[in-house]
Formats: sequence, C-alpha cells, structure tokens
Amino acid sequence: MPDVIINGLIEGGKATSGPPFGPALGPLGVNIAGIVNEINAKTKEYEGMKIPVKVIVDPATKKFTIEVGLPPTSALILKELGVQSGAKTKEEIVGNITLEQAKKIAEKKGNMYGNSLAAKVKQILGTCNSMGVTCEGIKAKEMINKISSGEVKV
Repeated sequence: MPDVIINGLIEGGKATSGPPFGPALGPLGVNIAGIVNEINAKTKEYEGMKIPVKVIVDPATKKFTIEVGLPPTSALILKELGVQSGAKTKEEIVGNITLEQAKKIAEKKGNMYGNSLAAKVKQILGTCNSMGVTCEGIKAKEMINKISSGEVKV
C-alpha cells in the first residue's frame, strides 16, 4: 500500500487532533498525539503564522514523516518587525528593517531563488518595498540599488 500524504495549513505551534490532521489520520491507526506533538515542536518558532505542513504515513508500518514548509516572506518580515500588517497606502511606512534582519530572513528562507546571499536579500527587500517597510532608514528599493551597484556589501 502506498504512503498516505496529508497536507494542511496550521498556526505555528498550535496543531491539534482536530482538522486538518486528526480526521485524516484517525482511520490510519497512527499515534495522532505523537504526530501533533512533533508538528508543534517543529513549528514552535513560527508561532502566530500559518505554516504549510505535510504528514507522510506508511499505513503498513504506521511510521510517519513530517515536513514543515516556510511561511510567506511577508509573514517573516512582519514577525521580525513585530507589526501586524503591511502598509495600506503607498506612502505609509509601517517599519524599518536592518540589513542584518533582512539577511536573517534570507538565510531562514532556504527555498529562495538566487545564487548569492545578496540576491536573496534583494528579494526580501523587494517584498519590504511593497509592504511599506524601509531598510536602514531608506526606501527598500534604494537599498536594493545600493546593493546592486556595490555601494553596500551583503
């Protein structure tokens, strides 16, 4: 019998034996509490954010694997800044991120395109730009240009 794959979106550290996993796992006869505890342990650092989670169960052996995805870049930026949402207007500034914070987010988001940390940081700053977040006190787009020109090293 092939592995059963169950996908769900849960709040970090707050998986329960209810939906989306409990009802799908029940008929498989696996340790639901063990799976929920492992999901919560693996997603604790993303508390307050929705995280994609995949549970893969081998129905014959009852063994399971849990794969945790990453939250959207915008959610990581909001968490880093401690704010609830991005700008509502083009002129509004909701926060200021440091280059170090942008690097930290880029390093955490392992699934980003780009062959260098600088390229990944520019992607993070592009998201900051659309959210009304400045970098080092200047518009994120200006910081992207400074990194591209070599004026700022990442």
